[in-house]
Amino acid sequence: MSVSVARVPTASASRYLQQLAKHWSHKMEVSFSAEEARIAFPNGSVLELRADSATLDVVLTVPDDGPDDGVVARMREVVASHLDRFAFREAPLTFDWRDGDWRDGA
Repeated sequence: MSVSVARVPTASASRYLQQLAKHWSHKMEVSFSAEEARIAFPNGSVLELRADSATLDVVLTVPDDGPDDGVVARMREVVASHLDRFAFREAPLTFDWRDGDWRDGA
């Protein structure tokens, strides 16, 4: 399992979190509030989001499918590109992806 974390600076974190959750709720298992969201993808990946007044914390968990298949990079791009669509006034957002977990001090 691979865990990717990004802290995205934006004053509109809650709005983007909710827009993304609603957008994907038609095709995926989604639960969300104004501050937190969890989105389960068909490929077994899970996206968790947490919003505060200045940042959107993003945690993407991707099951291991092999060392060179590029699933993690593709999933990171899917998440970033979708959030950028909702943040078109301030896009591109800054995704400083790294391995880890927000509970580790992201």
